[in-house]
Amino acid sequence: MKKVLVIGSGISGLTTAIECASKGIEVFLVSPFPSERAQSVLAAGGINAALDHKNEQDSIESHIEDTLKGGCYLAGKKAVTGLCTAAPEILEWLEHLGTVFTRTKEGKIDQRAFGGQSHRRTCYCGASTGKQIVTALVMEARRYEGQGLIKRLLWTDFHSALIRDGICYGARLFNEGTRKLEDITADAVVIATGGQNALFGKTTGSTQCDGYTAGMLFLQGAELKNLEFIQYHPTTILTGQKKMLISEAARGEGGRLYYEDGGKRIYFMEDLYGEAGNLMPRDVVSRTMYELKRPVFLDVTFLGKKKILERIPEIYDLCMKYRGIDISKERIPVEPSVHFFMGGLAVKLNHETNIRNLYAVGECASMYHGANRLGGNSLLAAIYSGRIAARSIAEAEGSPGAPDLSASLAEDQKKLEAGYAIEKGFSVMHVRKLLAELMHDRLGIVREEAELKQGIDEVSFMLDTADKLRFDASELPYFNYSIKGILTLAKATLTAAESRKETRGAHIRRDHPETKEEYRAATILSCTDGRISTRPDQEGTYES
Repeated sequence: MKKVLVIGSGISGLTTAIECASKGIEVFLVSPFPSERAQSVLAAGGINAALDHKNEQDSIESHIEDTLKGGCYLAGKKAVTGLCTAAPEILEWLEHLGTVFTRTKEGKIDQRAFGGQSHRRTCYCGASTGKQIVTALVMEARRYEGQGLIKRLLWTDFHSALIRDGICYGARLFNEGTRKLEDITADAVVIATGGQNALFGKTTGSTQCDGYTAGMLFLQGAELKNLEFIQYHPTTILTGQKKMLISEAARGEGGRLYYEDGGKRIYFMEDLYGEAGNLMPRDVVSRTMYELKRPVFLDVTFLGKKKILERIPEIYDLCMKYRGIDISKERIPVEPSVHFFMGGLAVKLNHETNIRNLYAVGECASMYHGANRLGGNSLLAAIYSGRIAARSIAEAEGSPGAPDLSASLAEDQKKLEAGYAIEKGFSVMHVRKLLAELMHDRLGIVREEAELKQGIDEVSFMLDTADKLRFDASELPYFNYSIKGILTLAKATLTAAESRKETRGAHIRRDHPETKEEYRAATILSCTDGRISTRPDQEGTYES
């Protein structure tokens, strides 16, 4: 029986595990917390599929073209075609598993408008689509857990992959309870750890998605792709802990963005782009708001409380709970925030990386979104990528026998334990806070070369310093060993942004405002002995 390690238990990890188990493959599902705490539950808006339940002559071809156009034609047509073609069947599968979608009066799955799309094709469960899908997948996973095909390893963190000569044989894991490292060998390892929110501190996502896994794998030889493309969601509100997402659903229901000038409301997106201005792609709205340099508000009061509670109740509850704002009577103060990472581990069409038997799925894998993701495509890509990886693993040959790695395990454990007794050492969380401030300053919505190069120098200094610091033992050992991978990923992200001397999608260069044909290729990043290099994927090594 084949054995697979899935690192991460959100929607993409759960889908991979379920698909593998359905083919008789034994799965170890690894995560530091239950699936119900994964970032996937925060996904509010919906999932795209060309069902045409609004009778607008929507089609799979239109979904493909919208996705390619939204990504500034940097995503590969073959990959996007597979994604969009599979969408209707994926919706049927989710229904079969018990996902509770919002319905029309005729009993069909309802669909609403999202930015950058030519038809209403975003299917949704109120404003808690991610939560509903996670619930359905958890129940299906439990069925296979009962059969012994899925085994959960909770309170467990990724430390490193077991890689020799370009082949992955499993992973080294950290058990938070025993504070010990353990090696688990497998025929394949699937990374499903989400984006790198912790690089930027307060974002719309979970800070538990810190990017360490991608950074560590990069140091171990895995290639990265398109890190410069970071999506800012235009409508968020600031709370004490994080930026809270005001879902695109609010604008899909007719919400209007405006600023005030002399007591008069200026509906700037409608003035610039017409009636559909509030539903322009997220990079366009975010950049426009950034360039205004003034407070922006979102108004949904005209919908009335009854419709608000029927269509976007979670947004009503969120604003009331965290800011005391009654959106049926009051405007919502909104601002852009880091929301989604189009870049990540570079993968081929079957979601395998350049390391044999090492796969990546979901947001941590760069594949379908090109230079900018359309709302509603992330949940679709999370499920589709998990299925593709699982099917590829099922068809592939089993892994060759793993080499003896006991010596390196003992060495890593010794390094880990050396830090346990350090009292009043330097706080790694303070380093992460400094990094977040640096990344916001140097890699904002609009970038330029001097700031990017300064950021690279600053992160390089932090990397050199981190190797010499003695970190505080009172913090979870995972935080201590993870800092080098996180800082390395930050440096790679800045390097990718500096290397792309054009403006395309979510990557906006003040000093290079034009889009250049010579840059119509993915950015591939490699790391050799700590040195980071970039190259354009002109040959199409990775079908993005």
